Amino acid sequence: MKASLLLALVCTAVLAAGARADTPRDPETLVKKVQEYTQKATAMAKSALSMVQESEAAQLARRWLAENADLAKQRLVWLKEKVEELWKQTPGM
Repeated sequence: MKASLLLALVCTAVLAAGARADTPRDPETLVKKVQEYTQKATAMAKSALSMVQESEAAQLARRWLAENADLAKQRLVWLKEKVEELWKQTPGM
């Protein structure tokens, strides 16, 4: 959600800066300018997103999730073993 907000802000800033410049009356030139602004905004958003993904906090979060996923799997195996033991100990009805 933060990345989409950042993209919207970047696009707004780029378009506002372009609106202040002398805009040509020719539609083709205007379309080219809008495409250029869109490409710049996309590049800026991708750059910001990659910085967030490469950040130390993001790496720590991914590592924590991976480690805890393994722990959760181990706990499930242990629980399954205990349930199987209890199942074997209960008398048949």
